[in-house]
Amino acid sequence: MTESDPLKRVPRVLVVANQKGGVGKTTTAINLGTALAAVGEPTLLIDLDPQGNASTGLGVPRSERKLTTYDVLMGQATLAEAIQATRIPKLSLVPSTVDLTGAELELIDVERRNFRLKDAMREYSVYGVSPFSYVLIDCPPSLTLLTVNAMAAADAVVVPLQCEFFALEGLSQLLKTIELVRANLNPTLEIQGIVLTMFDKRNKLSDQVAADVREHMGAKVYNTMIPRNVRISEAPSHGLPALVYDLRCPGSQAYIKLAGELIQRERVRAAA
Repeated sequence: MTESDPLKRVPRVLVVANQKGGVGKTTTAINLGTALAAVGEPTLLIDLDPQGNASTGLGVPRSERKLTTYDVLMGQATLAEAIQATRIPKLSLVPSTVDLTGAELELIDVERRNFRLKDAMREYSVYGVSPFSYVLIDCPPSLTLLTVNAMAAADAVVVPLQCEFFALEGLSQLLKTIELVRANLNPTLEIQGIVLTMFDKRNKLSDQVAADVREHMGAKVYNTMIPRNVRISEAPSHGLPALVYDLRCPGSQAYIKLAGELIQRERVRAAA
């Protein structure tokens, strides 16, 4: 059984999270997933945000979201049934709709409500293997039962952090949440890396924020920074990842570099 055997992968589950909105969380989930798939790593993106922006950004219209993360969490469908292909080779999706908004209330008295996603993933992954190298989970920009489910199911957290004044304050809140989840639900959860997004090299504040985050978080911060780029902003309205919409734009090139850096970190971790 070789590493390339599609049935013999142990997927690395990464939740893309930040409790602050507008930091490029969903954009990072979409384009990091696309970049991983592009370099030959079969990737599953689980859209756990009721807004469903990751699903829209991958060109899946609401009319084609027959089974969603809501159905999976409520036990009305298995994860395998809800997975659908995207137009990106090697990138699959479990889509989301606004129905997911009601899941938190509907699950309030349900047994193992914090582990609904983890249990669904365990059921899908036979003997710890799956067709995917990576599973990315895009969750809401707030601490809800959905976010808790994502973190309880994940191996590690990828944190998109906008280069703006309140960045460290938002990061501090997220770190506290991760510590709570680690203490109560998932003791092995770790930070895979912090991605500096919307970096504007013409703006001294961006440089200062980047320096401050690196001073506080050290090697956890990726070397690759995602620049503020209009093509990244335009891509979702066309139902395309930026890497497909304009591969040569600085934002797309940055996400390709980020994927390479993430894979290298994972190789070092696996070898340790």
